[in-house]
Amino acid sequence: MRLILNVLWLVLAGFWMCLSYLLVGALWCITIIGIPFGIASFRIGMFALWPFGRTIVEKPGAGAGSAIGNVLWFILSGIWLAIAHAVTGALLCITIIGIPLGLANFKLIPISLFPLGKDIVPADSVNAAFAATR
Repeated sequence: MRLILNVLWLVLAGFWMCLSYLLVGALWCITIIGIPFGIASFRIGMFALWPFGRTIVEKPGAGAGSAIGNVLWFILSGIWLAIAHAVTGALLCITIIGIPLGLANFKLIPISLFPLGKDIVPADSVNAAFAATR
């Protein structure tokens, strides 16, 4: 099922969202100070290309630097990428088949707003870690 959803996602939304993240990342990498933001944008772009089967978790040890960087990211890039996800998600939710894809778009909004201090991991590893603690 993940494969089918990922292929539909790639065709309907993922390719364009990935391109937007790659463009933002390239613009951030023009300056030396922006390189960490560019790398975060490239990382999220790959997640936006093929999101089903992966999830977002808090990165241990992320501190004040991530918080300050997230404020800068939010102002310059995050709000625009989040708006793109919200619009695309709303358009996808118009059809029955598009509802899971629209929900995936909504799932990407938090990381598009505040990407620093977060990590993208396979969903199976999170489920296994959660089951081990029970």
